[in-house]
Amino acid sequence: MGIVTWLPALASVGFALNRWRTDGDARCFTGVFVGWRKYWRPLLPHSVLMTIAAVIAASNLSFLSGRSGPLVLTLFMIHVGLIAAAVTYHLALAVAAGRDPSGSSADWRRTAFRLAFTSVPRGTALLGAAVAAPVFSLVVPAGPLLLGTTVPVLVGLLVADHS
Repeated sequence: MGIVTWLPALASVGFALNRWRTDGDARCFTGVFVGWRKYWRPLLPHSVLMTIAAVIAASNLSFLSGRSGPLVLTLFMIHVGLIAAAVTYHLALAVAAGRDPSGSSADWRRTAFRLAFTSVPRGTALLGAAVAAPVFSLVVPAGPLLLGTTVPVLVGLLVADHS
């Protein structure tokens, strides 16, 4: 069950960090559990579908990595691009849900799409944070687990403030 609940958990992190930034609420750990109650139902179906899509994409990449040729390279790069777009969009979705906890799933999706794909600097900042945070936190024990998700969401909240 924990494998498919990544999106509600990420939105809950966005909720807790947004409350910390805007209201000064220092209870971020318990704020994630408060946010979890708001997000698990509306975001779980999307999370399950995207988990299945990620498994399929990973298996396709695994299959394509053992082959060669121009068509294989093209398909491989298309998959990498789709994964990068999905990472950017879902980070923006968590940020949109965290900023507007009383909104609907459709509102979150529209806001996330605008946040992730209507500005090159915003999308690049989201993708860069999602890739760089786990890599740079490798020096801290359990850093990628803790900082690999919270830092990109925090960057997303900052980016959303300037849009």
